[in-house]
Amino acid sequence: MTSLFNKINKIYKYFLLALRGEETEFTTGSINKAIFLLSVPMVLEMVMEALFAVVDVYFVGKVSVDAVATVGLTESVMMMVYAIAIGLSMAATAVVSRRVGEKDYKRAGDAAFQAILIAAIFSVVISFFGIIYAEDILRLMGGSEALVSKGFGYTRVMLGGNLCIMLLFLINAIYRGAGDASMAMRSLWIANGLNIVLDPLFIFGWGPIPAYGVEGAAIATTIGRSMGVFYQVFGLLSGSRIIKLGLENINLRWKTIKRIFNIGLGGMGQFLIESASWLFLVRIISEFGSAALAGYTIAFRIIVFTILPSWGMANAAATLVGQNLGANKPDRAEKSVWFTAHLNTAFLFAVSILFFIMAPDFVMIFTDDLVATEYGATALRIICVGYITFAYGMVISQGFNGAGDTKTPTIMNIIFFWLVQIPLAYVLAFVFELGFKGAISSVAVAFALHALACIYWFRKGKWKLIEV
Repeated sequence: MTSLFNKINKIYKYFLLALRGEETEFTTGSINKAIFLLSVPMVLEMVMEALFAVVDVYFVGKVSVDAVATVGLTESVMMMVYAIAIGLSMAATAVVSRRVGEKDYKRAGDAAFQAILIAAIFSVVISFFGIIYAEDILRLMGGSEALVSKGFGYTRVMLGGNLCIMLLFLINAIYRGAGDASMAMRSLWIANGLNIVLDPLFIFGWGPIPAYGVEGAAIATTIGRSMGVFYQVFGLLSGSRIIKLGLENINLRWKTIKRIFNIGLGGMGQFLIESASWLFLVRIISEFGSAALAGYTIAFRIIVFTILPSWGMANAAATLVGQNLGANKPDRAEKSVWFTAHLNTAFLFAVSILFFIMAPDFVMIFTDDLVATEYGATALRIICVGYITFAYGMVISQGFNGAGDTKTPTIMNIIFFWLVQIPLAYVLAFVFELGFKGAISSVAVAFALHALACIYWFRKGKWKLIEV
């Protein structure tokens, strides 16, 4: 009994230490402790992101089925924004974590500034096209004229205000690469906490705030995430964090920009490929009507609720790989990835059982449309079949990315999410006439094959030789 109490007390102390973020050096000591201290704030960070995704679609679901479908169509396009942000984030984490592992904090700050500059340039271009062509984008995605007329405001605000999303992803990746996961956690909690509070106010109206409908969800998102970015930037400029931005960092360093851009291109490529596969899947699903699209959108948001905490663990693996390679400890980096992958698999296995049994109950939280509920429950159950293998795939992919090897995951994504998933979705849905179920089944198949390939190539160990 005393032994159990001591273990619980030890875990509690580690938990508080993880939240405070006082320890940022993970190249020595217990690997289990390092994973715990990094994973706790990263998982809590992603839990808030996941909670926002669920709450957002909950409030939007009270507007109409078309409103939910609008979010689904826009999110499919926004995945391109996320792809750029996450691609640059992968590069930032790889470079910053490597420099921190080498104890070269000045160059880590240099890399952070160059990454932020690249993100800002991309964001301006996306905002221009998003504001002007919002209606055309929804039409291109298969939205009806009624949906376009009511929902284009949501699309315009989301794409026009993409800078806050881009920087929120990127700067958090910089903090995570430095091992300062608690700072990343707090910034996302501020951003999405505000978002959740503002969502009902701007969607349904309150006092002097008019009801904007589905567009209000986009306004709340932009305000909340902008506040999170202000908090991030304040931390970088304050000089109190391990990564500091001062006048000495604010210079164009073309060699660093090239390095970040080269790594980031691989990261963008792998996520764009994966995102495009979801985009094409949405396009196929839209052929079955708004109810199918709404059901799929709800199922996807529910899945995100559990996948994002899993990404928290995967991000911890990326940081550990980068820092330990920087400290010339490749074996420690490898052990960190395998242990994290095992933990992630156990977590998603438990979740998949729960979702499979209670799929209709979860979907009905967000809609009372019986047809949309049936579609959503079907999608949730089928995708959960691939959850266990997906856990390994996501952690090992992040291990490659943390090492700066974004090429290998990119090639794998091309093979399994384009050459396998997209054609398989079409063939199962229309050639074999399995319809909606056939299209969704392609996701589970792609997950399984992708994970097997990741395990095989990771064991080869070539990622240990990548120079950043």
